[in-house]
Amino acid sequence: MENQKLMLYVALSFVLILLWQAWQQDYGPKSDFPAELVATPPASSAAPFATGNSLARVDAGADVPKSDATAQPALPPLPIQPMLKSADRVRVVTDLLNIEIDTLGGDLRKIELRAYPVAVDNPDQPFRFLSDNPEQFFIAQSGLLGNAAPNHYALYQAEQTDYRLSDGAAELQVPLSWTNSSGIEVTKTYIFHRGSYLVQIKYQVHNATDSEWHGQLYTQFQRTEPPNKRSAFGIYTYTGGIISSPENTYDKVDFARMKKENLSQDFKGGWLAMIEHYFAAAWIPPSDLSIHAYTKVVEGGRYVLGYIEPLVTTPAGGNMTLATRLYVGPKDQHRLKEAAPNLELTVDYGKLTVISQPIYWLLELIQSVVSNWGWSIILLTILIKAAFFHLSATSYKSMAQMRKLNPRIQALKERYGDDRQKMNEAMMEIYRKEKINPLGGCLPIVVQIPVFIALYWVLVESVELRQASWMFWIRDLSTQDPYYVLPLIMGVTMFIQQKLSPTPPDPIQAKVMMAMPIMFTGMFLFFPSGLVLYWVVNNTLSITQQWYITNKLCKE
Repeated sequence: MENQKLMLYVALSFVLILLWQAWQQDYGPKSDFPAELVATPPASSAAPFATGNSLARVDAGADVPKSDATAQPALPPLPIQPMLKSADRVRVVTDLLNIEIDTLGGDLRKIELRAYPVAVDNPDQPFRFLSDNPEQFFIAQSGLLGNAAPNHYALYQAEQTDYRLSDGAAELQVPLSWTNSSGIEVTKTYIFHRGSYLVQIKYQVHNATDSEWHGQLYTQFQRTEPPNKRSAFGIYTYTGGIISSPENTYDKVDFARMKKENLSQDFKGGWLAMIEHYFAAAWIPPSDLSIHAYTKVVEGGRYVLGYIEPLVTTPAGGNMTLATRLYVGPKDQHRLKEAAPNLELTVDYGKLTVISQPIYWLLELIQSVVSNWGWSIILLTILIKAAFFHLSATSYKSMAQMRKLNPRIQALKERYGDDRQKMNEAMMEIYRKEKINPLGGCLPIVVQIPVFIALYWVLVESVELRQASWMFWIRDLSTQDPYYVLPLIMGVTMFIQQKLSPTPPDPIQAKVMMAMPIMFTGMFLFFPSGLVLYWVVNNTLSITQQWYITNKLCKE
């Protein structure tokens, strides 16, 4: 009976975790800031953005970090201009991306991922990851700080308004130019590569003055907290900031933390990212530079996460080149590893990464052979079940022995009534005489729990399963079964398992156990079909193994 109790507790705990995550999504802490973003600047601030002005004032917006000659930037106080400004747009098309760059600051205002449609039924509409729409506000900015330097309020000039990666071309360069009356010329160039989500940004500074120029490169993300709605899984997946440094390779900086305090951190070798389910955007500075990372919250409900590079000096009549990189695309582990060390950790498996990674590796290996993610999940489930065959056999043997004792346990219950102490003593005496360990089936289940949870997160986090089909009506393993066939089959398999297991002596516990298939079926109606497929296969294999042990081995 202890084995049954453990199974009950594990199942209930799992349900409670999912309910807590859903509750956090629906009723957890939310930002108090309004979501409105205004697209026109106030009249008083129009002058600093005119072409050729020496500098769009550093204090023109609270979202601009402050330059400091000591290379230890101090952030300005929370502020004063919540306005999102805009100028002309430069449209860029590569083999993987549709991009819109605003000439005001050279911001990346919109990025669509061409290989990732919004839905299976709408394959011609790519998923929009970055956007300056108020309801889905998320942009990437960069600029220069210092004396006569263009920050993200400076107005650039573009040679043309449309760029397209030519057939056979390996890269596409999009230059933006800025100059001032004193003789500082800056060219900000975006470099896009074929087959890559990694974008290079270069600043080429020409100092035509008769004095030194001092400046700093900075980059940042701005975004609002996303609408409070659940993911396709009906469960919570992390959306927010990440800072990776040698001291802490994966530090989550969520919106509540940014709202509570402004982060200020210095390190060398790392990156900053904003992630959501399946997709990530990350600023990747040169690994040999000591950078200053910062966060802040500005009016309009915008959260800022960025970094500043050390101060550099360009002599009179000299040139200087500053560069950074931006990854913006799917959480594809291979691409992420190539982009930067530890960036693959944005595929967030949580505390069980050490188990999840081998499982993902095995799943991917199977997929490379069968070329179908549905069949890959089935074969992976079979392999995991085979690995735990002997542990499961121990558990099922214990169940079979306990079931054999059910009539005697029921007799003890009738004899002792509500005297639980005497009943337990009598039960332990039976176990001792029959040489049965009532906890014999617990260890196999406990050992398998971390593996199950690790596999669960692999199926939840893997972008490869997004819009991956299996067969027949299952066209997207990352969304729920449209006809609820798999959840209903899963419920039937759970009911059969209950019938094969010994009935708990406690009538209340017995009723709860019998209600579990109904509870799980209702919950799994909205789970991704890939995860439900795993449960169906696992339950079917468990039923086969349990029936075999109960009816064959135990008789022998």
